[in-house]
Amino acid sequence: MLKPKLGLLELARQFGNVSQACQIMGCSRDTFYRYKELYEQGGEAALYEISRKKPVIKNRVPEAVEQATVRIAVEFPVYGQLRAANDLRKEGIIISPGGVRSVWQRHDLETFKKRLKALEAKVAQEGLILTESQLAALEKARQEKEAHGEIETEHPGYLGSQDTCYVGAIKGVGRIYQQTFIDTYSRVATAKLYTDKSAITAADLLNDKVVPFFDEQGIRLQRILTDRGTEYSADKLGKPEDHAYQLYLAVEDIDHSRTKANHPQTNGICERFHKTLQDECYSLLFRKKLYYSLEELQVDLDAWLEKYNRERPHSGRYCYGKTPWETFQQSRYLALGKDLSPGGDQSDNTTLQLSAVR
Repeated sequence: MLKPKLGLLELARQFGNVSQACQIMGCSRDTFYRYKELYEQGGEAALYEISRKKPVIKNRVPEAVEQATVRIAVEFPVYGQLRAANDLRKEGIIISPGGVRSVWQRHDLETFKKRLKALEAKVAQEGLILTESQLAALEKARQEKEAHGEIETEHPGYLGSQDTCYVGAIKGVGRIYQQTFIDTYSRVATAKLYTDKSAITAADLLNDKVVPFFDEQGIRLQRILTDRGTEYSADKLGKPEDHAYQLYLAVEDIDHSRTKANHPQTNGICERFHKTLQDECYSLLFRKKLYYSLEELQVDLDAWLEKYNRERPHSGRYCYGKTPWETFQQSRYLALGKDLSPGGDQSDNTTLQLSAVR
């Protein structure tokens, strides 16, 4: 860097003592005199020249090998450097795994995510037809995005996020849990309180509040994102048909996506909502009033949710300063314009290709 070199020279001039300046800057006297000589001969430009990292072109692989290494990164984005080097060797192109990584770094392709972005850009620019491996890579990336909270949503009802939140305990009632549902497009939220967390209560929220709401709006809820808790997943409890929540989703024909294992915090939309709920609702309610039943608390929760949905502006994606309810109403046409009946023209059948083009 240029500034430390100039700082060393200036410090020596101010102190009038080279040894003291070198001790403060952590360098040797030989280094100081080398910088001083360069500065006297060519000024700052001479110091700047030794600050730049110059590529050693003669040490790079031939251009044909470099282009082949870039090509395989786009054609097979799931390949690591070892597998890419092995496949190139089969084509008669000799390059080490370390060499593959060096080439990918020069072209900003060293990670799986970057290679996928390059593939999407190439498809968008050149209109390529994706191979099976490329489609599989894009599908894997889509699932990873859902698992880490990077949610792709197209309209109200396209994807809902559901989660369980522990509220607290009331004397005479016991522990209180909240089932939360949020439409990921409009951010319209609903919640219901229970005295336990189970598949029955998770399904009850959908049956009592969520599905009737979407039916009233003439929109079908297509899929739900949850964590891997036992109230949502049948993995640890046997067959899906023996699990109340899974059975309800099957009856209502709602798809189910789950966050990555051991990462419950990745259901980001609900996590942020629960923090807002705690700060702006429960922390105030419990200071002002003593509750003796679940029904009393539910009434006040519903009143807060009404204000949250209809009066509280949101600055996030799709809302842009509107309330969740305004966003929902103004974007209903996106869902109503799709034929979601069995056999209808559903965009889900072409999700991979459209995602690639986007």
